[in-house]
Amino acid sequence: MNKFKYYFILLITTLSLFSCSKDNDTADITPPRDYAEQYATDLKDIEEYLNNYYIEDVSADADTKITKIPTGGTQPSLMSYLNKTTFPKLLYRELNFHNITYKLYYLVLREGVGLSPTNTDGVLTAYKGEYLSRTKVAEVQNLGATFFEESKTPQQFFYLYNPNAPLIKGWEELFPQFKTGTYLSNADGTVTYSNFGAGVLFIPSGLAYYNAGSATIPAYAPLVFSVKLYEINRVDSDGDGIMDFQEDLNGDGYMRLLPAGVTNPDDTDGDGIPNFLDADDDGDGVSTRKEITDANGKVIPFDLIPACDGNTTDPARKKRHLVKCN
Repeated sequence: MNKFKYYFILLITTLSLFSCSKDNDTADITPPRDYAEQYATDLKDIEEYLNNYYIEDVSADADTKITKIPTGGTQPSLMSYLNKTTFPKLLYRELNFHNITYKLYYLVLREGVGLSPTNTDGVLTAYKGEYLSRTKVAEVQNLGATFFEESKTPQQFFYLYNPNAPLIKGWEELFPQFKTGTYLSNADGTVTYSNFGAGVLFIPSGLAYYNAGSATIPAYAPLVFSVKLYEINRVDSDGDGIMDFQEDLNGDGYMRLLPAGVTNPDDTDGDGIPNFLDADDDGDGVSTRKEITDANGKVIPFDLIPACDGNTTDPARKKRHLVKCN
């Protein structure tokens, strides 16, 4: 009888614990905010920041420090640089995403003298990250930027297009607006960079971490990144022997997967797969890599890929992978 009583109590206790666990598992989950409504809030905050803060040193080589304009101050706001013809200049790109049109502001301190990445390349960049938030002091809401991360001496590339470890969309959209510079290898093994592109990126939360946040970054926080673009690493996303930037058919620096029915300027055969992800760009059933491999098994350099008529000398010819030959 005592043994039966013991097992009965154990059963009741186990069922109670399971019931509590089940209640916790089914706790209410707050759905993400509407993208359009949140973007309206983000844009308001970003533009308020641009109108009320200034950059202390506009030198592209300096560590960027952005400070609030004091009451009665005459410092030029970040917004005062909008569409300037000289540096620094504040510009913006528009991006259709989440069924809304985002305005992405970016301040260019220096464009750079080298090459621009596409939105699928790797970038070696020094950066400082901050997020915008409001704090209440004496019943007044103050908008400010809170530091969360910095890298002054980067050691690895960040890949703007990486399905396995995606970066925030804002980086993918804005880094192609800058160029690399020059560098000098020093005797002690360090590298000195100069003439690089430098600026500040202002990214709405919908193109950053949105409702998920990240580490100390709260949900729905717009981000501010001060960046210096030191170097880029070209990639061949589909492994067809042609680098992504060479498959950017309209040369705008951006290649994308687009919704069905939308014409993609970087999709030769119109199969819905942009060339940088398409192993058979012209849709003829023969892989691009096979088409550009010579009789000795070596991949033909891009500039020597023959046109449909076999011409390899005309510099204005259309490469076979860029056009359907049949």
